[in-house]
Amino acid sequence: MSEFLIHLVCGSTGAGKTTYAESLSNRIGGVRLSIDEWMTALFWMDSPQPLEAAWSMERVERCHTLMWMMAARIAARGVPCILDAGLGQASSRDRFVRMATELGLSTRLHFLDAPVEERWRRVAARNSARGAAHRLPFDVTREMFDFVETLWEPPTDAELTASNGVRIE
Repeated sequence: MSEFLIHLVCGSTGAGKTTYAESLSNRIGGVRLSIDEWMTALFWMDSPQPLEAAWSMERVERCHTLMWMMAARIAARGVPCILDAGLGQASSRDRFVRMATELGLSTRLHFLDAPVEERWRRVAARNSARGAAHRLPFDVTREMFDFVETLWEPPTDAELTASNGVRIE
């Protein structure tokens, strides 16, 4: 069992967040909540083409709200919860840490750090795969990847310290 009840997994596109979150969940006996799974089940089939960032982000926020409600209920029962929710901006990570702290739930931030070239290689490989390895119902284009890179805010050392963070390279 983990000493932390809320685990926040962050990293930019292709960092390996979902693979890591699955492994962590198995290792500590936690429940994993994945933004990719929720968005795929609830919204992607209705997405505008071409995909619009504002449309996507509105739905990501809805999922974050519901994911947090579930995570809080699960963690309140002493079961660790792993949020594989993207968390590409410091403000979103801070919001989850703040909500957990308000409920007296211990948190740990897991920062998956990989060079941009390696992450793009992984995304390109995932795009050409099918089945379980292809987690999204669409390919992540280089244009999408580069756009997300402009939004990505890696955790600072101070943020890692404040959130009991670990850097995974």
